[in-house]
Amino acid sequence: MIWIVRRNTTKTAENISELVPGVDVGTYEPDRLMHNAASEGEVDHEVQQPFAEILSCPRSNDLLQDGSHEETVLDLVLSKSNEVEQAFLKGMEDAYRLLPKVNNFRRDNLVNQIFIKSSSHCGAKKRYNSDDHQEEVRSSKAVMAMKKAEDNNVNEILDEMMSHASKTCNRGMDKLHIMMENKSRKCSGRKVSRKDVIIDVRAWLISCAEAVAANDYMRARELLKKIKNHASETGDATQRLAQCFTMGLEARLLGARGQIWQMQRTERPSIEDFLKAYKLYYTACCFNKVAFIFTTTTIMQAMVGKSRLHIVDYGMHFGFQWADLLRLLATREGSLPEVKITAIGPPKRKACPAGRIEEIERRFRQCAHEFGLPSFKFHTIMKKWEDVCIKADLNIDADEVLVVNDLYSFSALMDESIFFDDPSPRDIVLNNIKNMRPDVFIQGISNFSVGSSFLSRFREMLFYHMAIFDTLDATIPRESKYRLVLEQVVLGSYALNAIAFEGVDLVERPEKYRQWQSRNQRVGLKQLPLKAEIIEVVKDEVMKHYHKDFFICEDGKWLLQGWMGRVLFAHSTWVAEDVYSG
Repeated sequence: MIWIVRRNTTKTAENISELVPGVDVGTYEPDRLMHNAASEGEVDHEVQQPFAEILSCPRSNDLLQDGSHEETVLDLVLSKSNEVEQAFLKGMEDAYRLLPKVNNFRRDNLVNQIFIKSSSHCGAKKRYNSDDHQEEVRSSKAVMAMKKAEDNNVNEILDEMMSHASKTCNRGMDKLHIMMENKSRKCSGRKVSRKDVIIDVRAWLISCAEAVAANDYMRARELLKKIKNHASETGDATQRLAQCFTMGLEARLLGARGQIWQMQRTERPSIEDFLKAYKLYYTACCFNKVAFIFTTTTIMQAMVGKSRLHIVDYGMHFGFQWADLLRLLATREGSLPEVKITAIGPPKRKACPAGRIEEIERRFRQCAHEFGLPSFKFHTIMKKWEDVCIKADLNIDADEVLVVNDLYSFSALMDESIFFDDPSPRDIVLNNIKNMRPDVFIQGISNFSVGSSFLSRFREMLFYHMAIFDTLDATIPRESKYRLVLEQVVLGSYALNAIAFEGVDLVERPEKYRQWQSRNQRVGLKQLPLKAEIIEVVKDEVMKHYHKDFFICEDGKWLLQGWMGRVLFAHSTWVAEDVYSG
């Protein structure tokens, strides 16, 4: 059975299908929601990936430079390399890591001014100038004060999300609902339609991608000029989408990938702004909330009657879901359990320094202590995921409930498109999970495929991002500063990489859920049926608290979530096939 909320308004069918052979654009239209729900051998839903996530990707650090000391606070809690995003989708942490590692732009200006003023007195004027020295001291103190204030704000946000994520989310949703209702009342009397422009811009984007793929540079430049005239980072969803995509098209057209990537350095948000953008996304969109509920509820059911829990988490995230889990374990009936978390982080030590690992552990231990859990252990493995050794690295005990978790992370692993002869890292990691014999392997994927060519990847990216931008437009006011960070910086970095780069330089290689199902089964994993009580909980959460066009549905043994008929994320549970029973 499929449960879905439908939009009251309708959209006129667009002519994009003529430009996009093989892609059913109609699946995104409310009048055709879930229309092809039973086609053979193919995924029926047009699917795309976000954020976040975006953001959770080991390879993304290959594109980045080392971070500065100013980024220490965020680095202490970000668990992986993204982008962005996918939370997006892979949450938003990943997206942030896609962005070039540079100092905060505003602070750089202050520091540069200090340097310039200081160096200007080192030539002809060698005489000591006390006024200049005092000005330098004042400027330095201003920089330090700014950094201290931002660090305090960052810590407050992290503590709030770690300890009171649900309450914070509910308060934020109430404020957003009021703001969007006021906006709706103000616009109710206006009859302004941009439908023709929306259709044209989307068609122009695809036509421009076709021209770029065909090396028709003259036509591509003409189309880019038209698109830019209708693009705006503060306009409606389609205008913002166009603004986001033109950067990638221009980079590919000009062969200036590195230069344009470098240009984005000054657009990187401050640590505080990024965390506020993540908090806004978590509040406005149900995707991460549903993923966390699905994960924690599945683990709680596996822990019934058990006293020891070991979580192996691929890709280190903020840890918000584990804080909620510790709270639930502390309040369950019976004895308090022992909890151990093994976080498998990015292989490069510089991407996850010791200070960050210690801070993650400190926050978890603080939560466990506050909730009254008697025993909590935290261990981190810093190596390539395919090189993780079960016996030497994981220290698995026979009497513990073993849970393996992946939330939007495995799309960062190389697949057959890069490894032609040997098993791909993606298959090696899945085979290792099977050999762990976990009580449950929880998988969350961004339902989006990059395809085998630039043009097919661009089309998938376009329809995916259109759904995400529509989601943000319906739930967050257009004047929101942090919505701009989500769209143009976080999602924009994902789009830039997917559109402008090829081969090993692609940070993400997501697959649709049916592709993951076949891949998991090939290595010997068995999919578990969905639990009715879990489905009921997440449906109730979405129906009561979120926009009516979010939906939750089931397809076989997959829990699907998305927007207006387009599936964006999928969740499932697995065990090793040779130990499966029932």
